Amino acid sequence: MKVSHEQIETVLVGLLSSLPAGKSLDPTEVARALAGNDEKVWRLMMVPIRAVAIRLADEGRASILRKGKPVDPHDFKGVYRIGAAVPAADAGEPAAAI
Repeated sequence: MKVSHEQIETVLVGLLSSLPAGKSLDPTEVARALAGNDEKVWRLMMVPIRAVAIRLADEGRASILRKGKPVDPHDFKGVYRIGAAVPAADAGEPAAAI
């Protein structure tokens, strides 16, 4: 099953917008929404889903979460979740000094 990055983005953004505030997505939820429950099929989508999630985080349209906290989308390993965009001051960057 071939799925474009645009299709992944559409599904991912749709799922994010339907989440209650403070909740996040497991990337496998996006994969299953696209490919159904056949693990052999949806597992092949995990790398492209990660790429789309990183791009959306770069654009400020989503955030990458580890242990519930926003992380640098270009410097994370392992299990992650995808959340709504986080304002820059909350994304692990120091607040501006007054």
